[in-house]
Amino acid sequence: MAKLWDKKDDHRDPELAKKAEEFTVGNDYELDQYLIPHDVRASKVHARGLKRIGILSEDELGELVQALDQINELWEDDKFEIKREDEDGHTAIENYLIGEVGETGKKIHTGRSRNDQVLTALRLYERDQLELIWNRAMKVARGFLDFAETHEYSPMPGYTHTQRAMLSSVGLWASSFAERIAMSLEYLPGIYRNVNRCPLGTAAGYGVSFELPREFISDELGFDGPIISSMTAQHTRGRLEAELLSGLLPLSESLSQFAGDLVWYTSREFDFFEVAAELCTGSSIMPQKKNVDTAEILRARHAELEGALSQLKNVTRNLTSGYHRDLQLTKEPVIKGLNALKDMLEMGHLLIRNISPKEGNLRAACTPELFAADAVNEKVKQGKSFRDAYREVAGNLDELKAVDPVENLRSKTHLGAPGNPGCKQIRDRLQQLELS
Repeated sequence: MAKLWDKKDDHRDPELAKKAEEFTVGNDYELDQYLIPHDVRASKVHARGLKRIGILSEDELGELVQALDQINELWEDDKFEIKREDEDGHTAIENYLIGEVGETGKKIHTGRSRNDQVLTALRLYERDQLELIWNRAMKVARGFLDFAETHEYSPMPGYTHTQRAMLSSVGLWASSFAERIAMSLEYLPGIYRNVNRCPLGTAAGYGVSFELPREFISDELGFDGPIISSMTAQHTRGRLEAELLSGLLPLSESLSQFAGDLVWYTSREFDFFEVAAELCTGSSIMPQKKNVDTAEILRARHAELEGALSQLKNVTRNLTSGYHRDLQLTKEPVIKGLNALKDMLEMGHLLIRNISPKEGNLRAACTPELFAADAVNEKVKQGKSFRDAYREVAGNLDELKAVDPVENLRSKTHLGAPGNPGCKQIRDRLQQLELS
C-alpha cells in the first residue's frame, strides 16, 4: 500500500529507496503496536470533529468508526499488522480504512499531520501508563508497610560507611522504602498535568486552514485542555517525555536500592533474610548456589531508565524550533523506560511479599558496639556533658555489654526511631495521595 507522503515518483532507484526506508523507519513500525488503540481512539474523535465542521457526513462518520473498531478488534487479537513498508501505524490504519471504506477512508487525514497524530497517541499512551504505574507503586508501598508492621520489632544492625553503626529494625528499613515511594509519587501530578494536554489539531506545528473544534476533541479524549500554540506541541515532543522519565527516576531508584540491599542482606556473609525459592535461580556448575537473580536484575533495570532519559535529552538538545525527523527516536526510549518501570514495580512487590527475616541471625548481628551511642546518652541523662560522655565511652569500648535488642527497640519511641518507624503516618500519607 502507499505511504502517506508518496507522490508516485516512478523514477526512484528501488534498491536505494529500500535502503533509505530501512534506515529511516528502523523499528518504528514495531513500536507503534503499543500505540494502535490510542491512535484509533484519537482517530474516532478526530472523525467526529470533521463531521462537526462539515468534512464528513453522518454516514461517512459511521463507516469510519465501524472500520476503526475493526482495527481495535484485530489489534486485541494480535492480528493488526504494521509492515515496514507502511513506515508506521498511522499509515497502516489509513491504508486499512481505504481498503474497507474506499474514498471515505481517504478523508480521515484531513486537518491533521502524522506529527500531531503520533503526539496524541503517545500522550494517551503515557497518560494510561502513568495511571498504571501510580496504582502499582501504591500497591508496592503498601506491601512495604505491611512488611514493616509485621516485623516492626525485629532488630537488625544499621550501617554507616558500610560498617555496623547503631541498632535499626526491619520495620524501619522497610517503612523507609514505603515513604520514599510516597515522596516519589508526589512528583507526578505536575507531570501528569502536562502530559494531559491535547496536541491534536496542531498538525505539523503550524495549524491548518480548517476551523477544527479543538476544545471538543480535547474534551472527548479526556484531556484537561488543548496545547494552545501549535508550535508548543512540537516543542514538547521528546522534551516532555524526558520530564516524564526524570520524574519517575526517584521511584525506580528506590526500587533499585531496595534490591541492592536485598542482595547484600541475603548473602551468606549477612544471611538476614530468606527469599522464596521461586524467586531465585541456581548455578550451572555449583549445585549449592541459590542466587537472588530477581533482585539483581531489579537493581540493574534502573539503568534502563537512566539510559532512556539520556537518549531523550541528547536527541532533543540541539534541535531548532519545528519538527525534525530526529524526534522519531524519542518514541522507543519512553516506551522502553515505562515498560522497565512497570516490570520493576511488579518484581518489587513480589519480593517484598516473599521474603522473611531470619530472626536469630538478625539478633546475633546486634553486637554490643551498636549500643555505644546509647551508652553515651545514658551518661548524658545522668548529668554529664555529651562530649565528656562520648570520650568516656570511646575510651572503654571493650567494656560495652550485650543488650537485649528488642527491649532496646521498644525504648526508642520518638517518631521515626527504630522502635517507632511511623507506619501509620506513612499509610496516612499514601491515603492522601490516593484521594488526590
